[in-house]
Amino acid sequence: MTSGKPGADIGVFGLGTMGSALALNFAEHGFRVAVFNKEVDWIAPFIATAGPLGDRLVGAASLAEFVASIARPRSILFMIPSGAPLDAMIANILPLLEDGDTIIDGGNADFNDTRRRSAAFEGTRRHFVGMGVSGGAEGARHGPSMMVGGTDHSWQHLRPMVEAIAAKHNDDPCVAHLGPDGAGHFVKTVHNGIEYADMQMIAEIYGLLRDAGGRSAPDIGALFESWQDGPLGSYLIEVSAAVLQTTDGATGKPLVDMILDQAGQKGTGRWTVIEALKLGQSASTIEAAVGARGWSSAKTTRETADAVLPTAAQTTDLPDEATLASALLAARIISHAQGFGVLLAASTAFDWQLDMARISEIWRAGCIIRSKLLDDIAVAFRAGLPDGELILAPAMIETLEGTIGPLRQVVGAAVLSGVAVPCLSAALAWYDTMHRARGTANLIQAQRDFFGAHGFERLDLTGAQHGDWRPITRS
Repeated sequence: MTSGKPGADIGVFGLGTMGSALALNFAEHGFRVAVFNKEVDWIAPFIATAGPLGDRLVGAASLAEFVASIARPRSILFMIPSGAPLDAMIANILPLLEDGDTIIDGGNADFNDTRRRSAAFEGTRRHFVGMGVSGGAEGARHGPSMMVGGTDHSWQHLRPMVEAIAAKHNDDPCVAHLGPDGAGHFVKTVHNGIEYADMQMIAEIYGLLRDAGGRSAPDIGALFESWQDGPLGSYLIEVSAAVLQTTDGATGKPLVDMILDQAGQKGTGRWTVIEALKLGQSASTIEAAVGARGWSSAKTTRETADAVLPTAAQTTDLPDEATLASALLAARIISHAQGFGVLLAASTAFDWQLDMARISEIWRAGCIIRSKLLDDIAVAFRAGLPDGELILAPAMIETLEGTIGPLRQVVGAAVLSGVAVPCLSAALAWYDTMHRARGTANLIQAQRDFFGAHGFERLDLTGAQHGDWRPITRS
């Protein structure tokens, strides 16, 4: 598949874990790959350890030599931090590029930065692509899911290469050109937000079984493993089952029991929440997951509070395993619905015309949130949905009919037991809000008009109205 043109088919700048894995993936699929790194002394050892694939890797001693070694029009993939380091490298490499060349940012970038960079490239006859890459190092090496945002020109040159290296779902490459400028990075950000929610929900079921059910990590892991064959089947369930059944070689205890309960985060979940709120959306399950990671960092406070704060917890029967599984499925449907709602709002706001069905399809393999549920979601979007709302799809309604009751039971048992389930609770609260035609915001509008004369709409009149409110009386 190597191009007949002189020079490499693609350049990869940055030979860290992800960049080196992608370079080898391209090479394994027959492409010649020019490679470069800020630390030039990394290049020769990388090529030397690539084995037979080293024949398709082209090293360079300088940035100018790297650029010159790539066939025109050039596609150069940057796998470096997407903030100031990328801006600095763009400034360095731009004078070396020619008309039609494309720079691709494959890192976890704030889509606002991607839009800014894309706008700066307009009129230069050079192109900028923001490409979300999901699947971790293993995915990058053997088949990631990729979300591309940029010009049609760049996509036509990039497409044969990324379709070749992408994960496949029934032979369908898990990569797509989703729209211009920041579309790809925005979709990747929301993917990561859903990932946060998925991980937190699984952790909450684990916590309920551990703290209210008294079950061991290996026992819970075995239960999760059994769920892999049903509708909950997913990469994260698979990972969780393996993690919980791993023994620590030093102590003989479950390794997960030896890990400090403080979760890290790199920002994409928080970005999802920030952008959702800017767009007038409330992805409450993702908000809860991000918040829970923040709470986890307050370890010292939690240790002190555990000894002194009353809980008023009650002994209650824990729902059975089938109920727990159904509850998790309902909550996952809701978190995905919220994520797609954010994507729909962004598509409208930025005129991206995102294809929700295609996004579902390219998430079915290679990425961290790949799951059986995404098959059903893709089918639902292909069939068309009222207002694009996933929970209104007939198949989703049918599933929720059998799983919302279990979610209510699980959240209720957790609340009575004093076990925190912020993500599961948020999912249920959102669902209960959505299925009630008349909510309580009428009182909020009345309050706002009372103290700020903000006005409100009446059910029986058009236009803004004000109330002739009874004054506050104090005895």
